Amino acid sequence: MSPFSRIGIIGAGRVARAMALALGRHAAAPPLIWARDPARARAAAVPVGASVAASLAAIAACDLIVIAVSDDAIAPVVAALAPAIGDSPFIFHVSGRSGAALLAPLAAWGARTAAIHPAMTFTGDPRAEMVRMVDAHFAVTSGTAMAQARQVVALLGGVAVEIAEDRRTLYHAALCHAANHLVTLIAGSCDALAAAGVAQPHALVAPLVRAALDNSLEAGFAALSGPLLRGDAETIAGHVAAIGTGHAPLLPAYRAMAQATLDMLAGTGHPPSDSMRQNLGE
Repeated sequence: MSPFSRIGIIGAGRVARAMALALGRHAAAPPLIWARDPARARAAAVPVGASVAASLAAIAACDLIVIAVSDDAIAPVVAALAPAIGDSPFIFHVSGRSGAALLAPLAAWGARTAAIHPAMTFTGDPRAEMVRMVDAHFAVTSGTAMAQARQVVALLGGVAVEIAEDRRTLYHAALCHAANHLVTLIAGSCDALAAAGVAQPHALVAPLVRAALDNSLEAGFAALSGPLLRGDAETIAGHVAAIGTGHAPLLPAYRAMAQATLDMLAGTGHPPSDSMRQNLGE
């Protein structure tokens, strides 16, 4: 027996499509997708076997509702949905930034609410993403519906991790720092390699970066290697000079990350020499 009668998805983007496909198997009827743009809703619904909701009111009648829209669009959707909801549905949003408090107007109308954020990237391939959600971690924040939130994560094959309401933004900032800034870091490194005359910078740096990532995930900051750890102040001075003349756009990021690394070294009982910081410059 399916745990839900019908699932409603608000949104037509990557996460909305993946959720429709993954959760649709656990409902008695095909999921409904609603978006402000009917054309986008149709384009999202067909590949994942969903139907297009004629209105937001049709979504409000579902017993499981997923709000998969941009962060800034959640509050207006909640305001429009709240007066129309049916008999105590379970409603969650997938934003990493916000907790369950954003859904308080829905709770006031009798809904059970939670924030369930999949800690993974979505590239637009719902079938591949449905597979990747298995064993992925999901940040769950809920005041009154933790059991329902855990049930949904289990149906997706994931692992639920509880995040307190007042720690939600810090949680999201940490993820963005790791994932988004990593992209910037690699792009900057490859641009500098190209400026150094490397024809295929991504191919050159890939083995080194993959090893560093695996080591850091396994050993944390203890995986650090290189001139900052060794205290090679003249090497760092050479880096700063070379970047300044050969690929200046990288210099602010290089300095910031080097200073952050020195700060972390100091926190582990290995304070850097004054010359290390001086050679990084302003």
